[in-house]
Amino acid sequence: MANIGSLKGLVGLVTGGASGLGKATVERFVQQGARVVLCDLPSSKGEEVAKALGDSCVFAPTDVTSEEDVTKAINLAKDKYGRLDAAVNCAGIGVAFKTYNFKKNLPHQLGDFQKVLMTNSVGSFNVIRLAVGLIGQNQANQDGQRGVVINTASVAAYDGQMGQAAYSASKGAIVGMTLPIARDLAGQGIRCVTIAPGLFDTPLLASLPEKVRNYLASTIPFPSRLGHPEEYAHLAQTIIENPLLNGEVIRLDGALRMMP
Repeated sequence: MANIGSLKGLVGLVTGGASGLGKATVERFVQQGARVVLCDLPSSKGEEVAKALGDSCVFAPTDVTSEEDVTKAINLAKDKYGRLDAAVNCAGIGVAFKTYNFKKNLPHQLGDFQKVLMTNSVGSFNVIRLAVGLIGQNQANQDGQRGVVINTASVAAYDGQMGQAAYSASKGAIVGMTLPIARDLAGQGIRCVTIAPGLFDTPLLASLPEKVRNYLASTIPFPSRLGHPEEYAHLAQTIIENPLLNGEVIRLDGALRMMP
């Protein structure tokens, strides 16, 4: 495990690393002296992002729901950088459908619900269960720590909007498994912490009209703006650096509480 208080020398694996929160995390980690395996779909800009960061970053085409893909990414970390210290789960998707559309007489598609839970919840757990096998082989530091797992939930886990049943359920599952995973891994000196972001300026929100973006920003008490992906990355760094943060979900939302 890299020295507490610094990312220098750390080896991290970041899913969803080609865009949004994941990309900002990859970039910040490399800037702070870490080496990173960037995981994202083959169709993503992962290769391009990794090349721009030089030898400190390598791209691993990864579907987080695939045991084979995730295993290959973890083996790449071991082969190229010698070990793994931190796994950060940023990969995620969402859909917007009401449980039942009474105007069209249509129920929420079960396949859509399943896909969101598979990617967000099952995918995160798949990465965790496989990554900690390598993290757990590290030499413990003076605090007995061997590494860290960071997950991404959402304020939707608590304040889900209409049409967010699938997304909120998937993020609620991540919140719910944070503490038991932290307890499972405590004996091996591996921490597990989850970040629950509010409204962030990611590609998902970038596609919305400016008027809608401005309205969403106005609903945030302070600061009344969309979060910057770099602020998520900053918190991820803080979690790694502070050894007492464990088994907790941290809201990063400017005091936002979404209303119905």
